[in-house]
Amino acid sequence: MYLNCHSYHSLRYGTIPLDDLINHGIKAGVTAMALTDINTVTGIYDFISACKKVNIKPLVGIEFKSGNDLRYIGLAKNKEGLAAMNRFLTAHNFSGEPLPIVAPQWEAVIVLYTFESAPEVLNENEYIGVRPEEVNKLYSKEWNAKLSKMVVLQPVTFRTKTEFNLHKILRAIDTNTVLSKLTEKDYAKSTEVMVTMETLLRAYQNYPEIIANTQSIIKQCNFEFDFSIPKNKKHYTKSKKNDIALLTRLAKIGLKWRYGKNNQEAIDRMEKELKVIDQLEFSGYFLINFDIVRHSNSQGFLHIGRGSGANSIIAYCLGITAICPLELDLYFERFLNLNRKSPPDFDIDWSWKERDIILEYIFRRYGKEHVAFCGTNVEFKYRSIFREVGKVFGLPKEELDVLAKNPTKLQPNNTIVKLVQQYGKLLEKYPNQRSMHSCGILISEEPITNYTPLEMPPKGFPIVLFDMHIAESIGFEKFDILSQRGIGHIDESVKLIAKNKGIHVDIRNTNLSKNEAVANAALSQGNTIGCFYIESPAMRGLLRRLKCSDYKTLVAASSIIRPGVAQSGMMKEYIYRHNHPDKFEYFHPVFKEQLGETYGIMVYQEDVIKIALHYGGLPAADGDILRRAMSGKGRSLDALKKVKDNFFACCAIKGHPLALSEEIYRQIESFAGYSFCKAHSASYAVESYQSLYLKVYFPIEFMVAVINNQGGFYRTEVYVHEARMAGATVNNPCVNNSEYTTTVCGKEVYLGFQHLLGINTAVALNIVSERENNGPYQSLDDFINRIPIGLENIKILIFIGAFKFTNKTKNQLLILASLRYNSPIPSTNLLLLQEPTKEFVLPKLDRDPLEDAFDEIELLSFPVSYTPFELLQTKFRGDVMAKQMKHNHKKQVRLLAYLISRKQVPTKRGTMYFGTWIDVEGTYFDTTHFPDNLLQYPFEGGGCYLLLGTVEVDYHFPTITISKMARMPFVPDPRYSDAKDHQFTTQKSIKEDVSSTHRKPYPQAHEINIPRYKMQ
Repeated sequence: MYLNCHSYHSLRYGTIPLDDLINHGIKAGVTAMALTDINTVTGIYDFISACKKVNIKPLVGIEFKSGNDLRYIGLAKNKEGLAAMNRFLTAHNFSGEPLPIVAPQWEAVIVLYTFESAPEVLNENEYIGVRPEEVNKLYSKEWNAKLSKMVVLQPVTFRTKTEFNLHKILRAIDTNTVLSKLTEKDYAKSTEVMVTMETLLRAYQNYPEIIANTQSIIKQCNFEFDFSIPKNKKHYTKSKKNDIALLTRLAKIGLKWRYGKNNQEAIDRMEKELKVIDQLEFSGYFLINFDIVRHSNSQGFLHIGRGSGANSIIAYCLGITAICPLELDLYFERFLNLNRKSPPDFDIDWSWKERDIILEYIFRRYGKEHVAFCGTNVEFKYRSIFREVGKVFGLPKEELDVLAKNPTKLQPNNTIVKLVQQYGKLLEKYPNQRSMHSCGILISEEPITNYTPLEMPPKGFPIVLFDMHIAESIGFEKFDILSQRGIGHIDESVKLIAKNKGIHVDIRNTNLSKNEAVANAALSQGNTIGCFYIESPAMRGLLRRLKCSDYKTLVAASSIIRPGVAQSGMMKEYIYRHNHPDKFEYFHPVFKEQLGETYGIMVYQEDVIKIALHYGGLPAADGDILRRAMSGKGRSLDALKKVKDNFFACCAIKGHPLALSEEIYRQIESFAGYSFCKAHSASYAVESYQSLYLKVYFPIEFMVAVINNQGGFYRTEVYVHEARMAGATVNNPCVNNSEYTTTVCGKEVYLGFQHLLGINTAVALNIVSERENNGPYQSLDDFINRIPIGLENIKILIFIGAFKFTNKTKNQLLILASLRYNSPIPSTNLLLLQEPTKEFVLPKLDRDPLEDAFDEIELLSFPVSYTPFELLQTKFRGDVMAKQMKHNHKKQVRLLAYLISRKQVPTKRGTMYFGTWIDVEGTYFDTTHFPDNLLQYPFEGGGCYLLLGTVEVDYHFPTITISKMARMPFVPDPRYSDAKDHQFTTQKSIKEDVSSTHRKPYPQAHEINIPRYKMQ
């Protein structure tokens, strides 16, 4: 009888989670109910599954609203009905036109109007919904005559008075107003609750025809959905037979390319994979990925293929990935096995500059009716909740900031704040708005609107209205088309090297860079700033602790840095065993046999599967559940718990000691959702080697490429420092030498106009294009004649030194600019005969050389002409330098250092930080700051600090545990010699990189106590 139920997927309207809605229906004695969320079908598939488990007949539909106006409710009789509504809503979502007042002529849809919205004439499939409180209206002849077209309409939007208030808060958030300004049209009637069937039917007891009409509609609506049938595009060609034939032919061609003619091991692996791929009907999936990569290659684009699909020799031979599964002994069953129902993941990365071109090809090649991005629900999060709800209660910005930045216990204790906290807590995990999945694309066999309406976000690619979990549950497998800056670094480096040095680097040939000797030496020293995935302080520290100097160790390092391995204690144990391979015993012979390469430590997802199958004796089906749980697809820990009991039962049958089995399962559980498969780690390692090879052989070009692709872990200043350390002469933006991005000529690097604060992008691009079209600028006057630009922007260019080529001082240029702009407005049209520039006799105006550095800090956020150390008042630089640190284990040291970055890490004692710095020689080193110490000696922003602490050398990697530190002042800014209050303000513009870790504190070593010897 409930034909109009809303869940919380009616965004900023409904208040009931799906499971709660169905449980509420059970308590009310409901045998059939309809989910009709507003302008969406997000929840219908989970709703169908959940209803069938409790013997409730699910009806699905859409409530069509335009703003606050309810147009009509559509209920699908069958699949065709849902598809018709989806297409209708999609068309209006794309056009932006309001929904029509009268519903279309749908054949397989039941349409319900309200008293207010019903047209004079109703079609056969159209009805008027009568609310219990509207029954009295039926005494009038006008409405009584239409009883044959009336049905029960009891909308459900909330459950309690508290949820009604929550609903009003959501409506205020949606309309961007305060609660007191909501009108009755903005929110639902307080009666929109679910009552017992007995109570509901009592309201219509005098109108049995209405009840009968409602029951008739319920009987007519029989939407059936087969969750087991794959919904992806079935075939790349026109049949399964042709697909496997084409895949086999392409694989054989690729096998010869990758392995030569007579590699029997490769042939056997290829044939084994092809057999399983054919049995599981995944040929089309492989061919579509191949087609996308083939198009990319035809455009000259660089891509990186990763994910579990990189375990595949077929993917390697097709050029989808660059990972040889034989070289790394990649576990076939992690990639493909007959128990898995979904194809392996291919995560394919492109440069952020080229990804949209790939996306446009996919939509064009496979048809816009069949391609869409996966959606995602953006939930109300802690900080946004307090801001949104606080705003509804009328709190000013200052109070909203306090609420957002402080934990509940530190927030003000008043009535309004308590209400904000109460309703904010109710909103946690509620969906707030729909968005586009970052990379997941669906390619369907049937038109995608058979399953969902589509929306068109600003990005310009359509999205479905459900997330990846629902997509997978109904039979879709997404194609992950990603972008990353790392590929941009590599691709642009190669182009810059060719342009600047005339050397063509075949970076696609991974044999060139992988395991290369000079790159390996840099790797072991952690000299990896700018390199994909291996430049963060934590990763560089790990590389040094491992003395990582080869491909396989880097593959392992790429995985053990992940939270799952780290929090379980296995990262520390791996480091120990790597450095002391003769000082441990394997837990059990299975660990030596299966995990000998990683010293008996589970490092990769497939290691978990190996141990579960070979030590625990679990069936292969349970192994596949583990695989899905670890990759985040089985909703993680919940899926792992399902196999836990079976694991211990199997271990007991095998006679394993309980204590050992418990320790092993503890390690398995820690992996859920936080670890890499080996192929994924290997893909990362290959890309890391590519960027590292470019860095060690072509460091200046590489750093310019990093700068031009928005850097990586660090700010631009750090990569400028790296370029200078590599021998580059770094110049400020120049109107005659700079482009919008940073350029290199020989060893001369000119920073791009994009880094100059205050310069409009259009002006910067115009400077470059005018110079390219009409030659270099001859003088300031010539520049002003040719570029439409205001005095303020001219001053910025003068202060940064963009007119240095004129051989005039900045002060002289400022006078000339003022004279020019105070004269009649200059014409920017080029004359056939340019009038000669008037030459003025300018006074010699002295300028402190340090003024340039302070100008640069204001305009670039960092100095170029001087180092930060040269701006300090103190001349002290340190008792030791960073290069000598490893020889000072357990000794107290004192030195001056410039702050690069700091990372906040939660501990049981409070927040601690890890700092990264450079000394006056430009060498990096790291520090540790414990919570107690930070209370007395906190970080005070960017700049130079005097540090005092004790050196700790941990497996070849020295750090300083700080006991005292203080930020050191720069010399007074000479530009403000007459304004004492401003002499130290510019120093505050110096940046630092700050990152945070939002997780629970890792357990300490004594709490984990991983056994190093056999357990009896």
